[in-house]
Amino acid sequence: MDTVTIGGYIPGAIGRVTALHGIYYARDWGFDRGFEAEVATELGEFMAEFDAARDGFWIATRGDAILGAVAIDGRPGAHPGVRLRWFILGDEARGLGIGRRLMGAAMDFCRERRVPRVYLWTFAGLDAARHLYDAFGFAVTAEHTDTDWGAPITHQRMELSLT
Repeated sequence: MDTVTIGGYIPGAIGRVTALHGIYYARDWGFDRGFEAEVATELGEFMAEFDAARDGFWIATRGDAILGAVAIDGRPGAHPGVRLRWFILGDEARGLGIGRRLMGAAMDFCRERRVPRVYLWTFAGLDAARHLYDAFGFAVTAEHTDTDWGAPITHQRMELSLT
């Protein structure tokens, strides 16, 4: 078995990370193509505006395969702090500690830059991700339910104070 490496952007990562999201959320949650299109658009915009002083992007690879990803989006937004985004693992990467390694890289980045607050949006039912978010100290601060991507879900905003 090849070693899993955590690193930064490689050519093709935008499309491959989008595909991980699109496949998983369509198959397991019934999301429609609008979700995948949203991931592609927003991840593409993020990478086009990427600034290493405020943003981070990590992928887990084994050989040429992208197994997972996470990003810290430091662009100014509607909420104070930086946003943890696009956290995903492919099926073959679950249960191996790769998600914890990706989250650790993202949180180390935030601490090194003395980021005071990190937030993310997730939804109820993503139990493995939620377990990691809880382990890293995130707490739910808001919830709402909608059917924007075809299936009814309860969105959860989570925050972590690093001060």
